[in-house]
Amino acid sequence: MRPESHHILIVEDEQVSRAVLAAYLNREGYQVSEAANGDDMDRQLARRRFDLVLLDINLPGRDGLSLLRTLRAKSDMGIILVTAKSDAVDRVVGLELGADDYVVKPYEQRELLARVKNILRRAVRTDAARDERATYHFDGWRLDTGRRLLTDPSGVNVPLTTGEFNLLATLAAQPQRVFTRDRLLDAVSNREWSPSDRSIDVLIGRLRKKLEQDAAQPRLLVTVRNVGYVFTPEVT
Repeated sequence: MRPESHHILIVEDEQVSRAVLAAYLNREGYQVSEAANGDDMDRQLARRRFDLVLLDINLPGRDGLSLLRTLRAKSDMGIILVTAKSDAVDRVVGLELGADDYVVKPYEQRELLARVKNILRRAVRTDAARDERATYHFDGWRLDTGRRLLTDPSGVNVPLTTGEFNLLATLAAQPQRVFTRDRLLDAVSNREWSPSDRSIDVLIGRLRKKLEQDAAQPRLLVTVRNVGYVFTPEVT
């Protein structure tokens, strides 16, 4: 899908920042609309369909987290939170509420563009990602979810426990997405995570030993400090 077919909504109360970002995304070939607050956002959403929302957390009136909760309750469109450096807790809460990713101000425009492209690519793959019989290829590996079979680059089948399989299938379905431990635990066992619960960390450690060339320096299953994990390879 060509970039110009994607429509992005920027929700940001600072007019200059909003205009600069809108101009940049326009130059990259995207359709862009703007909203200064939650009411503006509601009016925009009532008029047209958007593929992605860039949502600032610190908005006047209804804040970004409140708007995120409302958006996610009725739509699966891509959502990127824009936060300040001091908003670490809000970033985690935002991911738990369903944000797909976040950027921290001040951010590099190219970094934001890369995150936008990643989320829009995932949106194109949504139907396939939800197919229980999907097969994922990454870094020479093959994960056949229909047969629950993991095959390494040399063609050897690698056994997985149920927990390892469910975790890897969840991550492979949405590569480059940052997952909190809570969301991963819900996907694997349908229960809530607590700070004392190390089950996801244990499963990640076991998968690293099977997937990584050096489990001590992982490049596929990467830790996002104070948040959770991200599956980094390109998945087809």
